[in-house]
Amino acid sequence: MTLPVEELEHQALNLPTEERARLLERLLESLEPESEVQAAWIQIAQQRRDEVLSGKVQLVPGDEALARIRARLS
Repeated sequence: MTLPVEELEHQALNLPTEERARLLERLLESLEPESEVQAAWIQIAQQRRDEVLSGKVQLVPGDEALARIRARLS
């Protein structure tokens, strides 16, 4: 028995955040062939995610980040 896409979407959007992220990773993996470069990017992304979740680093809003970059380039 297969579920209509709309039902799958509804169920996926109601998953907890970490489970949605894991599902997203699996779906993306299924669309792209695995490569060393992709594996390296995934490792970096997971490391950065873990640093944010642990409180080791803090997120900066996009507009603030751009303002900092512009100030450095001026």
